[in-house]
Amino acid sequence: MSLFEAAVAVPTLSSTAAATGGPVTVPASRGELQVELEMRHAGRRRVTLSWESQGPVDAPVVLVAGGISAHRHAAASASFPERGWLDGLIGPGRALDPARRRVLAFDFVGADGRLDAPIDTADQADAAAALLEGLGIARLDAFVGYSYGALVGLQFAARHPVKLQRLVAVSGAHRAHPYAAAWRALQRRAVGLGELQCSDVQGLGLARQFAMLSYRTPEEFAGRFDAPPEIINGRVRVAAEDYLDAAGARFVSRTSVTAWLRLSESIDLHRVDPAAIRVPATVVAVEGDWLAPLDDSVALVEGLGVPGRLRVLRSAYGHDAFLKEHGKVDAILRAALADAEGAA
Repeated sequence: MSLFEAAVAVPTLSSTAAATGGPVTVPASRGELQVELEMRHAGRRRVTLSWESQGPVDAPVVLVAGGISAHRHAAASASFPERGWLDGLIGPGRALDPARRRVLAFDFVGADGRLDAPIDTADQADAAAALLEGLGIARLDAFVGYSYGALVGLQFAARHPVKLQRLVAVSGAHRAHPYAAAWRALQRRAVGLGELQCSDVQGLGLARQFAMLSYRTPEEFAGRFDAPPEIINGRVRVAAEDYLDAAGARFVSRTSVTAWLRLSESIDLHRVDPAAIRVPATVVAVEGDWLAPLDDSVALVEGLGVPGRLRVLRSAYGHDAFLKEHGKVDAILRAALADAEGAA
């Protein structure tokens, strides 16, 4: 449960191009919302929801949510030109075309590192519902969630079905798989060791490097890093280490240790009863995804309260396929959103 207090929006105009090549003026805006949130494990908390949207205010609204490092800036625009985390799937001619749909995203509760308390995916779903209330949006055309965002989408569908027409959940299931939970537990221990050595940043960087191994696949590493090791200053260094070092450095430059720890825990706290989900749902699984195995996606779809659809991607990118296989994911989104339009 949550109470909406205030919203501050910054409306602007973003210029893009239609599929036909003609220029189109697309509204873009950012804002913040003060909310009192009744959290599952942390009691009542006042939180700030930061959001951004692209697209006409009267267009069908699609809320997009990504992994724990995703944020409100999903895609670049003329008004907000910095690179977004979902640039490859939002734009002219895509299923998520801001000229035709209003694409909304928000910063997850706890992402600013100010909330040092257990955070449940149910809390994120309630925050999303409060955001819609504050923005005057009665119902989403779709909730499209990837990874952690898929978990939040599942909770949203179970807890706020009247606010949702259709769910698309990519690389996320109704529970944390024990194998994936073990990976994350070791990553959090790496951060803990860093804290003991007064080097939080190094601990978080190492945790991110562990995470990259779980996000990707042996097949990708075999193709990219099949080179002999080198001996440097008397130590052996393998081909993938430069890549892992760079990934860790990029991550720590933009991520709070507290935020990462609490959102990592949030994945493991996640539980939702598939039978409680009674809105049309498309579940997308990736073969070889170690974090959200295909078997869990099958169990999710079989247990849904209404008939759902399972789509399976084959990709060497594993859990990160949604960030790489833009054409394949866009085709799935196009079909799912077309179904939603037909049911409207």
